[in-house]
Amino acid sequence: MITIDERYKKMIEWFKVAMPVAETELHYETPYQLLVAVILSAQCTDKRVNQITPALFEAYPTAEAMAKATPDDIYTYIKSCSYPNNKAKSLAGMARCIVERFEGEVPSDIDDLMSIPGVGRKTANVILAVVYNKAAMAVDTHVFRVSERIGLTTNSKSPLMTEKTLCQYIPEDIIPLAHHWLILHGRYVCKARRPDCLNCGLTEICRYYNNN
Repeated sequence: MITIDERYKKMIEWFKVAMPVAETELHYETPYQLLVAVILSAQCTDKRVNQITPALFEAYPTAEAMAKATPDDIYTYIKSCSYPNNKAKSLAGMARCIVERFEGEVPSDIDDLMSIPGVGRKTANVILAVVYNKAAMAVDTHVFRVSERIGLTTNSKSPLMTEKTLCQYIPEDIIPLAHHWLILHGRYVCKARRPDCLNCGLTEICRYYNNN
């Protein structure tokens, strides 16, 4: 029977070969733009967000510019995404907070990030990993599902439990990369309704595959 340490070791070895380059599929040029895109991506596809953000960023290229906008102003640019009313309010509040408290710069501390309107732990961890290359594991629905299916976690009750387990077993220096490995694997291979096991290189260690 494979041990948890062996499962992680083989998972990392496979991803290093199969997906040596893994990064966010959200389009952005600055930390502020990434934060906007991640807030918009909640329960919305990256593809849809990438269709929305060019016009939004042209209108509000900086936090200072967006801080002057009302939620109604922002809504007109993001109305085709999920929950546009709530997200418009979050974006307006986020921009004002960054300008008033952080001199227009996206902070690099998780507590500071989570104090910003619209920013929860997952979003904060994305910023820490992608912008600041910190050992932060953002757990979205893909990461939560894939980790449990493969057997990287066992009966995890929450994203925070999954985050802590993954950070316990994955070497600190590759946690930002591993975050993208798991997201992209969940998006394109280990899909929610029908995992594509025939095109997966992790079947040897996958608990789901070997129990079905």
